[in-house]
Amino acid sequence: MSNREQLLKLIEAYALTWPSELAPAILDSFIRRQPDCFERTCFLDGHVTGSAWIVCPHRRRVLLTHHRKLQKWLQLGGHSDGDSNTRRVAKREAEEESGLIVKAMDDRVFDIDIHAIPARGVEPEHKHYDIRFLFEADDSVPLTVSDESNDLRWLAIEDLSALTSEESVLRMARKTPSA
Repeated sequence: MSNREQLLKLIEAYALTWPSELAPAILDSFIRRQPDCFERTCFLDGHVTGSAWIVCPHRRRVLLTHHRKLQKWLQLGGHSDGDSNTRRVAKREAEEESGLIVKAMDDRVFDIDIHAIPARGVEPEHKHYDIRFLFEADDSVPLTVSDESNDLRWLAIEDLSALTSEESVLRMARKTPSA
């Protein structure tokens, strides 16, 4: 089974777990109709990205980045750059952007979000079809802030709403399993 087929099965399972969410059906349709959906150059409809919701071992804190381009506190992640294994994309991006070693906590998709990215330079406004996975990392290890971030910070999950009003971040906080 190809990575694309495996991902479609993961999205289907996610939709059964979260039936009130609309994003899985939209994402499924997008992946099926757009052969180059994992390419960053796919701007007509947008492209698939992979993100990591990183919690500490006791599950009370989450790692967020203050994204340099978007000027928002968000989960770590990035472009697939042609890689249809979005869990691998999420892990790679998380480790590159934080300097941490992250461990997947689950094989399932943790969250799905579709959001607009504003035009920047030669890139037109487009959508990110973001597939998020749950990871764990040691919050005692020093962080390395990449050039994609202004800052990285471990934050208590219950305090996130004081820092961000991004519904997709707050939704992931609500979904975070306890230790």
